[in-house]
Amino acid sequence: MERVYIGLGSNLDEPQSQLRSALDALRQLPETQVTAVSAFYGSESLSPGQPRYTNAVAALETGLAPLALLDSLQAIEAAQGRERKERWGPRTLDLDILLYGDQVIDVPRLKVPHYHMQARPFVLYPLAELVPESFVLADQRPLAKLLADCPFVGLERL
Repeated sequence: MERVYIGLGSNLDEPQSQLRSALDALRQLPETQVTAVSAFYGSESLSPGQPRYTNAVAALETGLAPLALLDSLQAIEAAQGRERKERWGPRTLDLDILLYGDQVIDVPRLKVPHYHMQARPFVLYPLAELVPESFVLADQRPLAKLLADCPFVGLERL
């Protein structure tokens, strides 16, 4: 079993309900247990003119391989109405593998640690709720340093 952290986000169709439904779906995955969930956070969209996002991070223990987990996450997104029309477009649900154990993964479909997490307070601050203060990512970046470089700006703990 591997400890995995999943980023959850939504800015369409009652975002908090979307995240709760996604968490229920994660609990149904085979060989997987949701062990902790951060608070929900509200944040502005990265793209102008979109509705605000609701975000959270979930900690899982899973026996699923990274790409099998990714396939499962994409199936949950599709089941909740996710349409992949535009990059960084509005979405009912976005599920990202942020960290997968101590692995660094760089394949066309998956980059772990997640390639933009260091610049996203809506990922870092919920993650910080679930890990020790001394937590170090698989690529050896200390979470405390990432937090110091990415201030808690534009976030609202819901």
